[in-house]
Amino acid sequence: MSQIAANGELPEPATRVHPRFLTLTSLALIAPLCVIGAIIGVQLIVTLGITANTSLIGALAGMILARIPLAAFHRYRSIHVQNLAQSAISAATFGAGNALMLPIGIPFVLGRADLVMPMFIGVTLAMLIDGYMLYRMFDSEVFPATGAWPPGAAAAEAIRAGDEGGHKAVVLGIGVVLGIAGNWLAGIPMSAFGVAFLGNIWALTMFGVGLLLRGYSALLFSHPVFAGIIPNGDINAAYIPHGMMVGAGIVALVQVGLIILRRGGIHAGGIGTTSTTTEVRRALGLGFAAYVAIAVIIALLGGLVAELSIPMMLLFLIYAAFAAMIHEVIVGLAAMHSGWFPAFAVALITLVIGMLIGFPPVALALLVGFSAATGPAFSDMGYDLKAGYMLRGYGTDPAFEMEGRRQQLIAAMFAFVVAAIVVLIAYPSFFAQNLVAPVDRVYVATIKAGASSSVAMSLLIWAIPGAIIQALGGPKRQLGVLLSTGLLIAFPIAGWAVIAGVVCRAVWERLVKAGGTETMQIFGAGVIAGDALYAFFNSMARNFAAKH
Repeated sequence: MSQIAANGELPEPATRVHPRFLTLTSLALIAPLCVIGAIIGVQLIVTLGITANTSLIGALAGMILARIPLAAFHRYRSIHVQNLAQSAISAATFGAGNALMLPIGIPFVLGRADLVMPMFIGVTLAMLIDGYMLYRMFDSEVFPATGAWPPGAAAAEAIRAGDEGGHKAVVLGIGVVLGIAGNWLAGIPMSAFGVAFLGNIWALTMFGVGLLLRGYSALLFSHPVFAGIIPNGDINAAYIPHGMMVGAGIVALVQVGLIILRRGGIHAGGIGTTSTTTEVRRALGLGFAAYVAIAVIIALLGGLVAELSIPMMLLFLIYAAFAAMIHEVIVGLAAMHSGWFPAFAVALITLVIGMLIGFPPVALALLVGFSAATGPAFSDMGYDLKAGYMLRGYGTDPAFEMEGRRQQLIAAMFAFVVAAIVVLIAYPSFFAQNLVAPVDRVYVATIKAGASSSVAMSLLIWAIPGAIIQALGGPKRQLGVLLSTGLLIAFPIAGWAVIAGVVCRAVWERLVKAGGTETMQIFGAGVIAGDALYAFFNSMARNFAAKH
């Protein structure tokens, strides 16, 4: 039958209805995944010090169940249900491990077990606000939907290839095999290679350069000419990466501020999908107010009223909220461009600055835990919304896109609550075995060591080049933040992988013209997916071996 109406025009397409999260069929799949994801997050953070990206596990679970020839499982064939599943399990994993288990271990290691519960209450609230903040700011000029968000792009391509098959599935499969083989056989972090095909090439080049400079600093700067500024060639001991990140972070915040202060500006992140700068301003204002309120709760429950004078208490509340805000923005920007978020290192910077201000040890422990809790949920929400944005058609249907995001937010909040319950039940047994995130001991050792005027001077000096590089790159490239991110991570082989990927991408783009970009991005997503799958199962195997 002809689809042309009597007036000669095509009828309006039927409005698509996005699957709802709060249904029995969705919860039957996703609730158990959240519990599993939270358990994985807690176990890995205390044994290996890392948290694996489990989003693909959620998508694979949906794909497998969809193949069961029963009507009850037909719903799981929907790529949007699979998107909800991958969103929830990754939120539960990062929430339980990075946002909850890690922070509450800090007061325990400090010898103040009585502060674990105040910290738990504070970081749980911070985690929920953290995820909601990104939801409000996604698809804005600050955090555009068209940004790289590499793990999210990888998850979307994997789900789409599983649904469509054909050429895309073949290209993705080649990438997956390469990602697994590179990590398994050579120990190369192939996600660093794959991300080069997705992100901003300038930002990723700076990320790779930073990784290499940090990895080979002892070799590059061991000459006596550097002895006065870089003792023993160790740029980390000289607080150079930290100073660079402070400078780059301040300029990044100024750049974000200039964007959101533009009157009447509307950024179209996708086709027909927009986020106004007014909405971003409101989100940041709401977030800062919420973080101040959480800082008050932590201070009251943690007994800081008795330890701090009124001026120092006010300074603590303002600085804690500001540190949480800047932490999530910097970590989010790094995650958007590179797929790596330096949450541990940036939290250490806020700790060092807090030490220079003069806060006592207990306040510092609560401060760094609060700061560390913001950023992981923020970044993970960005990855998941990017995956949903791609699967829903890049914003071509605004109403469907916004409803999909809302369902993803509900799934993530559900997952965060599950993560909190799992951590609340599990942490006493882990602490009884003296099992905490390894970085917790670094934070406490730093608090006990104290900070000197030389540290302050180093931060101040190296903040200048960090600020200049960030300013030169502009808000779209984030060169200073990405260079500093690389400098904070001691992983030189990842630097070689990034640079190799950038070179391969440049050659690919030069040789392959029309249609080559999409294929390249699918390949890169496959490499990241393969690396993530291998890293996940390898982490679980190592954890099992350590227990037995």
